[in-house]
Amino acid sequence: MSEQALIDSHHHFWALDGSVHYPWLEDDVDGHFFLGDYSRIRQPFLPTDLRNQIPAGYRLAGTVHCEAESARGEPDVETEWLTRLAKEQELPSALVGWAAFADPACEAQLECQMRSALFRGVRAKPVTAARPDQYEGTFGASGSLQDTGWTRGLRMLEERDLSWDLRVPAWHLADAARLLEETPALRVILNHTGLPWDRSEPGLARWREGMRALAANPNVAVKLSELGSPMAAWHEQRNIDVLAEAIDIFGAERCIFASNFPVTGLNVSYATWLAMVEQAVADAAADARQAILHDNAVRIYRLTGAVPASHIL
Repeated sequence: MSEQALIDSHHHFWALDGSVHYPWLEDDVDGHFFLGDYSRIRQPFLPTDLRNQIPAGYRLAGTVHCEAESARGEPDVETEWLTRLAKEQELPSALVGWAAFADPACEAQLECQMRSALFRGVRAKPVTAARPDQYEGTFGASGSLQDTGWTRGLRMLEERDLSWDLRVPAWHLADAARLLEETPALRVILNHTGLPWDRSEPGLARWREGMRALAANPNVAVKLSELGSPMAAWHEQRNIDVLAEAIDIFGAERCIFASNFPVTGLNVSYATWLAMVEQAVADAAADARQAILHDNAVRIYRLTGAVPASHIL
């Protein structure tokens, strides 16, 4: 049997050797990290480490690196390092950087990173509430989705044909959908299955409502990734059910596989996470396996020509 070609559309690399500074990994521990103790990932994670995670039966055909919260003053440093890494080790195939949407420096940060042939877009995280009962306290706050700086930043992406990686907890999904009405041509990739941290029935209902609001926008896709939660214990079957429901809501043509490694490794192995996504695909869209594991990511992140020729199907 031939191997299944796989695109991992969301992972992180870091060398921790001074090439790029990651305060949360190299300086003080972030006491508010959403998965708790993350000491096990405060060590280098590089292309060889990712390749070693891929289970038998699969061939890693390409990857998309998502910004890993490097020192915010110079986002181009991470982008330049990743571009060099790709030349040396053929990964990543594309990258999502960072820019300060509400800062006058945003435009220059984008232009600088666009010099890299791997640069596809930005992940900039707005101010959000850590729990649904704190939502009102962040609505309209500086740096939130209601901040006009976000509208300006998203328009800069839209004008440059760059994408936005959207990462907010489920109780902010509907707000994001409303914001995106102002940039109708912007391509958006929702991170981590919409972060359904609240697994109560009301919490899941709110997640579904927000997911449907975003799915109504044909330019929004979703990464089937990271279901670790600060509000619920890891439960494999319930997480598979959430993944299958996300596929139902967005449609198989707008879902892409992603690992979020090494972070997801705090809860589960790469092989197990991949098997969970496979089960969700079998449950919700069995004929879309190739699309979700490979083809959709190639289209959404425009990987044609970026994936090394030796890795193309």
